[in-house]
Amino acid sequence: MRQSFYLFTLKFRGGQKEDKKSKFANSMFNHHDFPKAETSFDKISLYIEELADPNMPAAVFDEIWEYYIEDSK
Repeated sequence: MRQSFYLFTLKFRGGQKEDKKSKFANSMFNHHDFPKAETSFDKISLYIEELADPNMPAAVFDEIWEYYIEDSK
């Protein structure tokens, strides 16, 4: 079974202050209502679009999602 996107993305926390993946992961961690068990692109993407957090842009989500898919193979 594949780990959730949330758990996968946590590994980017604590990186360089200006690293976009690190900023995304730190912001995601601070949103307590983030869908932590989700593995569906559509559900997570919808959450991010509706949230509109400037530290969690869709472009960075897409980039991390590609890593997530590659890691799941």
